[in-house]
Amino acid sequence: MKITVLNTGGTFNKRYNPLTGNLDVPSDNLALDKIIGSCPNIIFDLKNIVSKDSLDFTQEDRELILENVKNSSSDKIIIIHGTDTVDLTAKFLDGKIENKQIVFTGAMVPMSIDEVEATMNFSLALGFLNAQINNGIYISMHGVVVEYFKLLKNRSLGQFIIKN
Repeated sequence: MKITVLNTGGTFNKRYNPLTGNLDVPSDNLALDKIIGSCPNIIFDLKNIVSKDSLDFTQEDRELILENVKNSSSDKIIIIHGTDTVDLTAKFLDGKIENKQIVFTGAMVPMSIDEVEATMNFSLALGFLNAQINNGIYISMHGVVVEYFKLLKNRSLGQFIIKN
């Protein structure tokens, strides 16, 4: 199986910068390399395309994501994305892509600080794409994978919840 992974940054990838004291979004795939190194049965096409906190995303960034999804030779795509605006990017892609299974995922805690959430969310997305699913746009967060419009980031709870 071949899966395209588009890494756009977000908290999933953030690392502490000892020079500035900030959590920066690096332009490498260090956070993902560790996870996908444990998946010898899957061929990954890994592309780092934005490297930003999603709060800083522009229309051009979303267009770049759309272009990379459309140009992917795989029909199974995982997009690593910041949790603050993942809903906006998923909605932007909706209706513009056919014949692909797209799962957005990310983390609210950087993998460099605690590997559990990021690894779980990515692994859940990976398992979901290995199942017989319909084409569409999904989000994998906090133990579920659902159509993107059914999941909501609840800022007061600090977690994603399924909309009623």
